[in-house]
This record gives sequence, structure tokens and C-alpha cells, in this order.
Amino acid sequence: MKQIFKRGSFFTLMFMLLGCLSLYAADNDLITEQITIKLEKAGTLPDRIASSEKYKITNLKIIDEINGTDLRMIREMAGSNSNGGSTDGKLSVLDLSEAKIVEGGDCYYDDFYTSNDVIGPFAFDGCSGLTSLTLPAGITSIGSYAFYGCSGLTSLNLPAGITEIGDHTFYCCSRLTSLNLPAGITKIDFYAFYGCRGLTSLNLPAGITEIGNGAFSGCSGLTSLNLPAGITEIGDYAFQGCSGLTSLNLPAGITEIGYGTFQGCSGLKEVRFCINDNLDTYLIGCPVRCTKFSSLS
Repeated sequence: MKQIFKRGSFFTLMFMLLGCLSLYAADNDLITEQITIKLEKAGTLPDRIASSEKYKITNLKIIDEINGTDLRMIREMAGSNSNGGSTDGKLSVLDLSEAKIVEGGDCYYDDFYTSNDVIGPFAFDGCSGLTSLTLPAGITSIGSYAFYGCSGLTSLNLPAGITEIGDHTFYCCSRLTSLNLPAGITKIDFYAFYGCRGLTSLNLPAGITEIGNGAFSGCSGLTSLNLPAGITEIGDYAFQGCSGLTSLNLPAGITEIGYGTFQGCSGLKEVRFCINDNLDTYLIGCPVRCTKFSSLS
């Protein structure tokens, strides 16, 4: 009887241990189904997600108004805290299509606070785990460094109403392969797409008048690019290192092309342009020489 009791106790203990291990494993599993949260009041997202689930949710949809407090929480879930440091967040898919950004709440990054209908500076800076992001439809502005270092982001649709792509907005979004730029954008600021080597093509909408310094520098995967009529200024090193480009049309009306604009564009065989200037100095590193009013190959 004594031996039977010991054996029974052993199996009981093993069962309890295995049960605990099983519970522990389940507790550490990622939550992969979409979690949809309708906020009754901006700033209450931290109250709606348990601390035990905060870093396990991978797919999140938020409905209604969000402010700085909510965005701070989202950043932490997506791998970056309010100081730019890394977290254990696993959020990769974020749907804000039915959300509205409003002012108020805590700062979401450093000393930055949300404003109505604005993706503010550094909004998703360092959220490298994000692979998919759907923005609110009413967005009117995107601030500098908004998606800086979002190296996991593969595609993004920018809603109509945006007029400017700020500086460093998509800096080093190296996996970004497609991007929809809506009509109405008039300026692409400096280093906006720096290092976006995953981009293979990009259609710039009519209305753009200025491309800033280094705007597409390092976009080595870019093979085609349409520059619409109306552009008057292309900044220094705007297309530096775009080694995949093989041809480019520069529309009439350009009054300024910065230094080193096409430096390192080793695949560029043809440049078509019509401006009253000598472009030799601007094409350093290209296998072609440029003269006024020429079509080269």
C-alpha cells in the first residue's frame, strides 16, 4: 500500500507540474486574432488592455477618438516607449481607419503631444515591429520623423488631404515596397524617403513643386519614377545612390537642381531635361555627361 501511495503521489505531482507548465506556455502565447476596441473616451486605452496582454497583442483595431495617452500606449505595444527605447511589444498590425486623433492626454514621445487630425512628429518612430498600418481618413498633416525607423512596414496608404511629406518621415523604412501618395501633396521634404531601398516604383502626384535635399537618397531599389510637371526645385543629393534607376524625365519648368542630385546613380543611362543650366556638376558618379537641352544615352 505504501508503494502504491508513493506512485500515486508521483503521478499526481507530475500531473500538477505538467498542468502548470501548460498554463505557463498558454500565458506566453501571442494573441494573433484582431482585437477591436471602441473607446468611449480618448485617453482610456490603457484601461481597456490588461497589463498581462499588453505585449502579446499582434493585431489591434481602435475605433473613435485617441489622444496622446492612447498613442503612447500604442507605441509601447509596437516596441517603442515614449523615450524611444525598446519594449517587448509585439504589435505588428494596427488599424486606425475608424479612429480620430484629437489633442489632449499625455505626451506620446519626449515633449510631443497630439493635435487634431495630425500624425505628429515621431508618432511611430522606432516601431520597427509594425508591418501594416491603416491611418485615419481625416489626417491633414504628417510630421517629421513620423515613421522613422519603421523597418518592418511594407506598405502604407496616405489619406487624401495631406499636403506635405515632412523631413525624415519614412527614413530607413527599408522594407517599404509600395506607397500611395494622394493628390494635393506639394512638397516632399529633405530625407523623407532616405534609405527606403525596398521601394521599386513611386508615382508622384501632380501638384508637387519641390523635392528636398536627399529626399530619395539611398533608394537603391527604385527603378522608375515619374516626376510630374510643375516641379521647380530638386534639392542636393535628392536621388543619390539610386543605383536601380535607368532613365528619368525631368519636366520643363525646373529652375534649380541641387549639387550631387544623381550621384551614384550607376544604372542611369538616360536623362531627359530642358532647363537653362549645365548639369555636368549635378550628375557626379553617373556614366553619362549632361549638356543643355539634350537627351542622352
